[in-house]
Amino acid sequence: MQKVTLKELGQLLGATVKGDDTLEIFSVATLENATQGQLSFLANSKYRDQLEATQASAVLLSEKDANGYSGNALIVNDPYVGFARTAQLLDTTPKDPPGIHPSAQIDPSAILGEGVAIGANAVIGAKVILGENVQIGPGCVVGETSIIGSNSRLWANVSVYHNVHIGHDCIIHSGSVIGSDGFGYANERGNWIKIPQTGGVRIGNHVEIGACTSIDRGALSDTEIHDGVIIDNQIQIAHNVVIGQNTAIAGGTILAGSCTIGKYCIIGGNCAIAGHLSIADGVHVSGGTNVTSIIRDKGVYSSATIAMENKLWRRNTVRFRQLDELFNRVKHLEKSAKGTE
Repeated sequence: MQKVTLKELGQLLGATVKGDDTLEIFSVATLENATQGQLSFLANSKYRDQLEATQASAVLLSEKDANGYSGNALIVNDPYVGFARTAQLLDTTPKDPPGIHPSAQIDPSAILGEGVAIGANAVIGAKVILGENVQIGPGCVVGETSIIGSNSRLWANVSVYHNVHIGHDCIIHSGSVIGSDGFGYANERGNWIKIPQTGGVRIGNHVEIGACTSIDRGALSDTEIHDGVIIDNQIQIAHNVVIGQNTAIAGGTILAGSCTIGKYCIIGGNCAIAGHLSIADGVHVSGGTNVTSIIRDKGVYSSATIAMENKLWRRNTVRFRQLDELFNRVKHLEKSAKGTE
């Protein structure tokens, strides 16, 4: 079990230690459930009443919340960020030992870096390049000419198609599919003619992709996921989508083909982003929102309506956009009416 003293944590987090700096911490927990040897945090004032009752050995607090607290504390600017960094330090997620399982199939032309771990029944295709300390879980498939950067990890049963480039320090969770064909077809007198998807997928560094998420390859150019992007479970990312740096996307969301999401965006769960449109940097889209037009300005955008006949929905959508104008007109008429009384 890994342990760290409050003094060591304070140095690592740039925190001020209040109380016994020799205390050892072995894990993190909530204020309500923490016990001795655990570190908790207060990031939301509505949990303030749990602070005095907590059994945690120490608590991460802001300077404001630390005033009057009699227990051991680490005083930081952002307790939640401090919690995240401490959790990383004390993470007990198992790592695969370096080496290749006897049942794995590795093409002779593949290049494997030092410290690579490849699990049972994994398949590594021709001309694949795996960087140092890459972990390939059991049952994974990495297709021809794909590249996975150093320290990246594929959990069990991830499928990476051909011509996919994954950066360093990435995590891809079980059941995800990277590089499947985009939904490209032409219609000839009622018959669908498949358009070969000849682009690839380019995933940056420090990207995390949740379980059972699909990222389609580009039709001609590549689908792009830039550095620092975090993607939740069960998300569909269609061909030629571009997602900007450090954007976060919650579960169940669908990004249609060729849409572009800016940097530092937050896309809530169960959203649908229409194809061939763009979203500016710093946009926050609330959960359940359907985005059907370009968003040019930073801000928070929301929508949620009940199901109705399409014709009625279209009329109501137009009317909804006119609501502010209608309100101002009514307000003006009310003022005019008062003036004639």
